[in-house]
This record gives sequence, C-alpha cells and structure tokens, in this order.
Amino acid sequence: MDSIEKRLSLDNVDMLSFLGFNDANLKMLEDRFFSKITVRGNVAILKGTQDDVETVEKVIKEMIYVLNTHGNLRTSDIETILDLTSEGKEIISSNEFDSIILYTKNEAIKAKTAGQLNYLQTALKNDICFAIGPAGTGKTYLAVALAVAALKKGTVNKIVLARPAVEAGESLGFLPGDFREKIDPYLRPLYDALEDMLPSEKLKGYIEKRAVEIVPLAYMRGRTLNNAYVILDEAQNATALQMKMFLTRLGVSSKAIITGDVTQVDLPSKTTSGLIEAQEILKNIEGVGFVYFEKADVVRHKLVKDIIDAYEKQRSM
Repeated sequence: MDSIEKRLSLDNVDMLSFLGFNDANLKMLEDRFFSKITVRGNVAILKGTQDDVETVEKVIKEMIYVLNTHGNLRTSDIETILDLTSEGKEIISSNEFDSIILYTKNEAIKAKTAGQLNYLQTALKNDICFAIGPAGTGKTYLAVALAVAALKKGTVNKIVLARPAVEAGESLGFLPGDFREKIDPYLRPLYDALEDMLPSEKLKGYIEKRAVEIVPLAYMRGRTLNNAYVILDEAQNATALQMKMFLTRLGVSSKAIITGDVTQVDLPSKTTSGLIEAQEILKNIEGVGFVYFEKADVVRHKLVKDIIDAYEKQRSM
C-alpha cells in the first residue's frame, strides 16, 4: 500500500511532556504502528499507510487532550489511549478536538453547538468578527477564550477587553465609591471569564504588565493597538461614533471580536446603536465576518431558553 505524509500542528502543547524523556512517548506509538513520526518545532510529520497515519493522528490528538486537560501525560495514559484506539473507542472525537479553543487546568473550553463552531471558524478566518445573538450563547466567553489562546500561543502580545458603561435602569452617579469602583460592575463579566481560564497569579501578572487590559469603551479613544486581541462586549450599547472609533483602533497583526444582542439596547431612544448600524455598513467587507446565534445555541441553564421564549412572545403580543 502506498505511503502518505501528513503534518499535524502541535500548538499550545508542552513539547517536553508530550514527547517524554528521549522521545519515549513517540517510540510507544512507533512500536504499535507501522508509521514514522518526526517532530520539527511544533509540527509532527506522520509517514505511513493512510490507515496507520489516520490512527496515529487520532492517538496524538487524544494525548494532547489528556496532557492539556490534566497537566501531565503518564505512560499509563498512553497505554490506555492505545488500547481504546485498538478497540475502536475514543476519549474525544475528531470533530470534538477541532472544536477545542483553550485548555484550562480543569477542562477544555470548546464549541458546544453548531452555532458556536461556526463562531470559532469565523473568528479564526477573519480579522474582525461580529457575534450577535441572545444571552447565554457563549458570545463573550468564547471570545475571551480565543483571545487567551492567542496570547498563550504568542500570536498576540496583549488582550484588550472593552465594554460601554451604559446604565441599564441604573445611574452611575448613585453608585457608591470612586469612578473605578463605579465602573467595575460593568466590567465584572469580563473578569469572571478570565478568572475561569487563567490561574489567579498568572492573570494578576498579565494585568500588572498590561498584557491584559479591561477598560470602559471610552478609554479606547486615541489608541492604536498592534499585535493585540481586542474584544468589545455588549456592543449594542455602543453609539455609531463609538463603534467607528473602536474598529479604527485596530493596528498591525491584531484581531477584534464584537459581541452583542440587538434586542437589549439600553441607549436613549433616539440614539442609533453602533452594532445595528455596523451590520449594514460592513456586511460586504472582506475580512469582516458576522455570526448570528439562535436560541438553540444557549448553553446556560435550560430555563434560559424558556425565559427568552417567554419574553419574545410578550413582545410579539
């Protein structure tokens, strides 16, 4: 049977742990399969018959999943993966592996619905991605995961997370404390997402070095952001001028994700939402992608879908 060659990216992988002492882990694979495995940098080159190469690729993805999820990869883990594979069983499917965005100490953060997978693919393909849809669909959480993954991989040098400080039935002036204390509640969801994905000391270090910034949208004016991953959350509450200002902050080697729900605009009644306007103005620009989430993409508590349905029915009456 003819031999084939396939290259497999090993991004976000601790290579020393993956390879083992003197490449012992790879030798276990070569002893089991009739394939040659060569690692150059962060790329594994697989050579062998098509069936063997496909099986080795599957095993390597399983090894990466175990290593990145649990923080280590033991000989017994590899033996278990090899045994499961020989029985036609998998820890994760190939589709599931392709949907993984970021590994944390406790879990692998991944796209859980078709809409979220489309979001992941659109964000990777385009330098600017708009994610529009109801609450609970993972718009913000996955955007932050994509940004953290890019920062850990080294494809960007910093993350900037911004939100408009628009009152939703409350007034900043009546909140206690100084300006920072008044504004922090608006930014809290972004901190929550980061704290899920990074150890507290690591996150603290990133913030102190300004590799991670969480700011009100107004603080973006006048900046040019190079080599950065920039996220605008709750973008339905950005005015048209603020949206233009935000989008034109993007510098060299940077990416942006803009998230929002056009049914939850808290701006004064005669003020145009920059998110709603951007859908029409930017829809035909190459490099700008739009993703629209549905109720089926809600991944919070099962009651969230019912709550969204109830409010939609009320509005239609």
